[in-house]
Amino acid sequence: MKYEERALWLSCEGERLAAVLTRPEQPAELGVVIVVGGPQYRVGAHRQFVLLARHLAASGFATLRFDFRGMGDSGGAQRSFEDVGADLRVAIDALFAEQSGLRHVALWGLCDGASAALMYVDATGDARVAALAVVNPWVRSPTSLARTHIEHHYKRRLHDPTFWARLVTGRIRARSLAELWQAWKLSMQGREHGAGDAARGFQQRMADGWRRFAGPILLLLSGEDYTADEFRDALRDDPLWRGALGAARVTMHDLVGADHTFAAAAQRTNAQRLTADWLAGVAASRGP
Repeated sequence: MKYEERALWLSCEGERLAAVLTRPEQPAELGVVIVVGGPQYRVGAHRQFVLLARHLAASGFATLRFDFRGMGDSGGAQRSFEDVGADLRVAIDALFAEQSGLRHVALWGLCDGASAALMYVDATGDARVAALAVVNPWVRSPTSLARTHIEHHYKRRLHDPTFWARLVTGRIRARSLAELWQAWKLSMQGREHGAGDAARGFQQRMADGWRRFAGPILLLLSGEDYTADEFRDALRDDPLWRGALGAARVTMHDLVGADHTFAAAAQRTNAQRLTADWLAGVAASRGP
């Protein structure tokens, strides 16, 4: 399907946001807003957001990608992903203003963009948002990072005969052993006190958004990515996320071999295809 691209300037609390609308000739009633993960702007690593928007538009979905305030070509001070709700609302408003016949929107977010999307629906209950695609969501805390290092890095090393040979011969630096010891102590502290006991404001808001959102959710997790590993661990161990995958509305794909931003063309194409197929199912389920 043919599509066109057009640059837009949006207004958010007195600042201008740079945006690009990629629109097919015959758009569906469901559109997409891409929520970038930081620190990035609307193009993305390996031009992934450009290519994603074009793929989705070729599949029939009008897609808007934009720069948060303080990023890329947008004005204002840079802000945390925890404080971009106003920017997101403006982007959704713009897509509806530019695309006649639009009835609903899906938010597609990578990393802390996925976190921002979940917090947005939790904070606003915006009825225009009909679906969420969350990709390698960011749930990091010092404890979760230490646990991920233990589970997904050091355990592999402990099963590697080369590691033990280097340890016996003194070729492993004392600093590396100290880092392992500190990571183990911190990961055990998290398990002893319970993952939900620490002050984890944004993680709580994300989990609340996931539970309260009634629409379909697409979860894509890369196979070679610590951020994705941390979220897998949260799904398994953290009371905040208990039962998160049990709902029928959740579709999950593990992308074996993919890194955080889908640098390899084959992995990027696969993520695009999975997203477009899922969106087609969402659009069909909502009917005319």
